[in-house]
Amino acid sequence: MRMSQRREKIRDDGAGDEERRQYATGGQTLDDLDVKYPNRPKNHSRTLFFSDLFKDLFDPLSENKSQSGPKAARSRAGPHKSNKLSPHEQKRNIIERFISKWRNEVGNDFYPAMRLILPSSDRDRGMYGLKESNIGRLLVKLMRIDRNSEDGYSILHWKEPVRSGTARAAGDFAGRCFDVLSKRPMRIDPGDMRIADVNELLDKLAASSGESEQLPIFETFYQRMNAEELRWLIRIILKQMRVGATERTFMELWHPDAQDLYSVSSSLRQVCWDLYDPKFRLTDGQTNVTLMQCFQPMLCHYQMSASFQKMVDKLNATNRVEGDDQFWVEEKLDGERMQLHMEEDDDIPGGMKFRFWSRKAKDYTYLYGEGFEDQTGSLTRHLKDAFAPGVRNIILDGEMIVWDPEIDKVLGFGTLKTAALAEQRNPHKDNAPRPVLRVFDILYLNNQPLTQYTLRDRRNALEKAVRGVPYRLEVHKYDKATSADVIEPMLRQIVSDASEGLVIKNPRSMYSLADRSDNWIKVKPEYMSGFGESVDVVIIGGYYGSGHRGGAIGSFLCGLRASENDIKAGASAETCFSFVKVGGGFRAEDLAEIRHHTEGKWNIWDQKKPPNKYIQLAGGDKYQYLRPDVWIRPSESIVISVKAASAGESDQFATGITLRFPRFKSMRTDRSWDSCLDFQGFVDMKIRAENENKEKAMKMESRRKRSAKRTKRDIVIAGQDNTALALFDGPKTKVFDGLEFCVLTDCTTPVKKTKTQLERLIKENGGKIYQRADPESGMLLIAEKKVVKVASLIKAGDVDIIRPKWILDCLAQRDEDFLLPYESGHLFHTTEATAHHAEENVDEFGDSYARDLDLKELRKVLKSMPKQEALIEEPFNKDEFLNQLIQHGHDIGNLRSYIFRGARVHFSATDDITPISCLKLKNWVKYGGGSIVEELDDGSITHVVIMSGSEKGEMEQAAEVRSIISARTPVPRVVSRQWVEDCWKNSTTVDEERYAPL
Repeated sequence: MRMSQRREKIRDDGAGDEERRQYATGGQTLDDLDVKYPNRPKNHSRTLFFSDLFKDLFDPLSENKSQSGPKAARSRAGPHKSNKLSPHEQKRNIIERFISKWRNEVGNDFYPAMRLILPSSDRDRGMYGLKESNIGRLLVKLMRIDRNSEDGYSILHWKEPVRSGTARAAGDFAGRCFDVLSKRPMRIDPGDMRIADVNELLDKLAASSGESEQLPIFETFYQRMNAEELRWLIRIILKQMRVGATERTFMELWHPDAQDLYSVSSSLRQVCWDLYDPKFRLTDGQTNVTLMQCFQPMLCHYQMSASFQKMVDKLNATNRVEGDDQFWVEEKLDGERMQLHMEEDDDIPGGMKFRFWSRKAKDYTYLYGEGFEDQTGSLTRHLKDAFAPGVRNIILDGEMIVWDPEIDKVLGFGTLKTAALAEQRNPHKDNAPRPVLRVFDILYLNNQPLTQYTLRDRRNALEKAVRGVPYRLEVHKYDKATSADVIEPMLRQIVSDASEGLVIKNPRSMYSLADRSDNWIKVKPEYMSGFGESVDVVIIGGYYGSGHRGGAIGSFLCGLRASENDIKAGASAETCFSFVKVGGGFRAEDLAEIRHHTEGKWNIWDQKKPPNKYIQLAGGDKYQYLRPDVWIRPSESIVISVKAASAGESDQFATGITLRFPRFKSMRTDRSWDSCLDFQGFVDMKIRAENENKEKAMKMESRRKRSAKRTKRDIVIAGQDNTALALFDGPKTKVFDGLEFCVLTDCTTPVKKTKTQLERLIKENGGKIYQRADPESGMLLIAEKKVVKVASLIKAGDVDIIRPKWILDCLAQRDEDFLLPYESGHLFHTTEATAHHAEENVDEFGDSYARDLDLKELRKVLKSMPKQEALIEEPFNKDEFLNQLIQHGHDIGNLRSYIFRGARVHFSATDDITPISCLKLKNWVKYGGGSIVEELDDGSITHVVIMSGSEKGEMEQAAEVRSIISARTPVPRVVSRQWVEDCWKNSTTVDEERYAPL
């Protein structure tokens, strides 16, 4: 046998072995795959080395990305034309060369490489459950370095500047790891791991649980890869590639129909195996929804313009029918987008098989149920009567929400999985929160795809095919309208109710898979320039940034001063309560000015000794929610003005309330820290704003001469009751009969109640009140703050002091024959014996044996459980994920792709400006999520950018534009070109008022 033939045989044998190791897993054989994918491609040789992937693809793309920035653009726009390819063309060439190399040297099965190139699109591999902190701890152990050494501290505190040396990798976790790994590598040259080897280990990593299983896998990577390879591996695990090429670009260059197939299958495997031949093209039937195959749903467009008429005009501009100007208005639900598939299956008890997928293609069938008789499912067992006779198969599109029948309200999105798990464990508890699928579209019925039918026709089919089951599966309601006047009153009511927003839909439109279409427009208060209010707050904490803000404080924790009642209750006069986290709207100059005013005043946050005298966080000393990296005394800090859409409840802040979508507006150097809002002042301001919104809504209703009152909204967000004693409406009890109380402080958690309110509650329910504490008489002492009187009692000797929460929990039971036993959470200061008895009244996770927990307590219990519980989590879809992050006080990241989200921008240029001069700025706006409007008379414009070669020309052009748009409501923002440049430079939307041409 010739040497070349022998080598080829070795290559063939290696390719076969790789295929068996990669694809024959989890009880699946290669024969099974051959049946499911009979025409799947097979590689003739082993996969490329992992080092080829980063040397030939990732590194060149990253270098090309750095060359496509503003500086590079200016250099290419110089006086001499360049024959070099544009960065966009170079990017495509790099990808095409790598694909060609793979086809020639490996074969047509590109799936092993594609799942590493697009890790966030790979639905076949489970979640790793690893974040930067977990990977950092694993690497520190592998390298056997002290976590408090310079390198150990550098990895574990990757957002902070290094304590000595260069800080170039600060804020870049993979880069920080590379810096440390380069000092102590197991190998200098690239390793011998092939792409198939990496995939095999990553599959094992996704199936592992706990550090004991993860550590050996990382050790293999560490021994067989050099530092450069490990840097890219970490980015793959974190799904943070940032190579300057999108999913769509890679797919288009792999096959022209790849993106369409991915939209209806959500499977990289299917895309790579069905479309390995570029000459093969899909038919229309192959790019439509299919039963039991997850698809990418239709999405809504954002809308920032407050011109509701233009919004409706845009909706009616597509698929227009003469004489039909109707549009539909739905309330946007605070849940998780979910698609339900059902088909006949004789092998399933009940005869019907179900599958549930989220928008990100996460399979939730295990949670909601596989069939009518599935006793582990939280939903399908209740759906036997949900469908009309004759329905054999169906695909529904909707939103999974949580309904609490006890309070008759929809709960927040964050409670969804908790409610579903509780329903699985205890399906017969009628008053417990449960998942409900609100259906608003139908895509498939009795073997017939419906995406090419109009929304009106689909809705008719939906109402005939789905009967629904109340509080389990319901058809979402909508209002028909022909006038834009109905939108603003509904939106103002949404602001008042703190609900999600509205969706307006074109009933003449077809269903566009994986498309953000103008036929569905999402209207949220935070997108509308006519809503929102500015609040002056004091900076009390800082968080180190990442990316371009790496190595410096990139976002801030801001607080409200303690009110007079708080100070009377024992708070320091310099105490501030955490209120909002702000990371958007800052220019580099703003951050530099804040650093200048606060330099030398920052302190490292010590988790063991938090500065409670100055800063109060939610969760107390135990949890310290949204704990900052550094803190500053309020009296040494500065005041900033923050603008937001609205205020909403949040258990992540000490105030119990926060701002939704906050953005930095300006510095308030004219104000001292003790002149900004206190908590009570903010509450008063919020109530005024809500009343104003309601008054405006009522006036608009009156102008339209609606004599009948609007129907009561069927969607109400829990937690909006303003009645001080809402929890205790109804008949009073004698639960405290014969007991004596001395209330020493106010109650701040779980609800705020003054000392007087607590005393009234006790009296109304049979207890006696005394103002003088006498522990020896058997009197119950109630307090939750260590004020002077409480401290004296503690110092005097053994004494039991009970938190006010015990009183509220007792009353919540509604049982006057049962006095709730103490639990650990009820005790403020107690003797050892009392503490021991209290511990016996809860289980190992803190769950009470004697009472039902509220939602906030249940969240804490679930957080304290072992990490296995977290395996059900998945990445949220983009829109809901951003909303949840901000509700919980997180910075949404200063991503350039969101800078101009929803903005509609018109460029108004004087004669001395050429069209090419506007091109770069227009591209920035479009990349940042905005739209370019060519005509100034378009009423949907939100911003007008003045372009002129001279200051005088700019002033004259701005004056002319203002005269044209002055009658519009609201008036678009008129800004200079510097506004666009500063937004792009700082990766955030900066306040427009600073850029108005004079």
